[in-house]
Order: sequence, then structure tokens, then C-alpha cells
Amino acid sequence: MTSAAQSHSRMSIGEVLERLRADFPEISISKIRYLESEGLVEPERTPAGYRKFSEADVERLRYVLICQREHFLPLRVIREHLEAIDRGQEPPQLPGGGSRVPSVVLAADNSPDPDAFKPDPSGLRMSRTELIEAAGIDAELLDQIEGFGLVRTRPGSDHYDGDAFVVAKTVGEMASFGLEPRHLRSFRTAADREVGLVEQVVTPLRRKRDATAKARAEETQRQLAALSVRLHATLVKTGLGGS
Repeated sequence: MTSAAQSHSRMSIGEVLERLRADFPEISISKIRYLESEGLVEPERTPAGYRKFSEADVERLRYVLICQREHFLPLRVIREHLEAIDRGQEPPQLPGGGSRVPSVVLAADNSPDPDAFKPDPSGLRMSRTELIEAAGIDAELLDQIEGFGLVRTRPGSDHYDGDAFVVAKTVGEMASFGLEPRHLRSFRTAADREVGLVEQVVTPLRRKRDATAKARAEETQRQLAALSVRLHATLVKTGLGGS
């Protein structure tokens, strides 16, 4: 996007006021400035110091105003909601409730769909405390899960992503049946072997020089990942006499 286009896509505080006034008749420029001073929205500034708001800024303000008017939430709580959104989490359900993680994309047979293996667009980030609370486990169990290589923080970060949440929650549920993380190392080993098989197919595609090679490699990787999970689940089902 060119500088001119970027400038055109930004709104002045007066334009933001007009956008919000239909739904929030009591809104004022001073109110918008106050919410900015509280750190709930951070518009860009021109070299001359004028505020320039994006569409995302407007939606952020709209969320704040709805939380205040319809749910009577204090700014401290609203700020926590916005921080959850910034980390890629869904905000808590209103009123009450803890922050939630995105749902896994499932196919018709309830196995993961290929789209479930796309990079998480939400950029979900959870602190250690948030992961423990969301997964319903304790710190000792998380230590064991990490110790056996089932979960790790995001590279270069001390936060966990959505996959870490799913693993931690699943291991926690299995622990209720007496299975400990040390019993689950074979899952890590099997997963690594399946990744290796997928890589054998995908790597030659990545080496091709045509313009569509990367896209085809990524699509193949997602499809093979979904198929491998389906095969694994079906074999377990068959082995347990479930067919």
C-alpha cells in the first residue's frame, strides 16, 4: 500500500466521532481522547501530531463502548479483554468467563480438516499461568509435560500457542485416567515419525522453482497431515475392536 493510500485509509478523530455517533449518541471527542489516554486505543500520529485512526481502531473503540454501556465493565477489565485479543485469544464471554482459544477445524468425520494444519492466524499467545488455568492442569503437571517434550513455548518467546494448549489440556484429561506424561512419550515419537514421512513427500516440492511450488507444498503438507491423523485414529479404533 502506498503512503497516499495509507493516509487515505486513516481517519481523523472527527471522522471517528461521526462513525460512532449513530450507535453511541453520547460519544464525544473528549471521550475518545480519554480512552486513548487510558491506553485502550493507540492511533497513529502524523508528524504534526494529529491523530489518525484505522478501521481496527474504530472497532476497538466500539468494543470498549459496548462493554461499558451494555455490560458496565470497568476499564481495567476491558483492558484485560483487549490484551487477550491482542494475544490472539477470543475475549471472555460477556459477562464473565475466561478467555478462550480458537476452535479446531474438523472434517465431517470429526477428524482434523486440512485447514486445521494451517498456521494459526490468530497468533494466540498464552502465559504459563493462562495455559495452566485454561487447560485445567497444575504447574507440576505442566513441568512434566514440558520435560517429556510434549509442549514447549513459542520459539524466542516465553508464551505458549494454541497447539500447546490443546496438548496440555488433552494430557490433563488423560491424566485423570491414571496416564502420566512419561507414558505418552510414544505419542511424541510417533508424531515425529509421521512428520518425517510428510517431509519426504513435501521437500522435493519445495525445491521446485516454479511460482506455485510453495503453495502446492503447503497444501500437500496439510492434506497429508490430516490423512495421517485420520489413519492413526482409525487404526486405534480398529485395535480396540471399535470397527
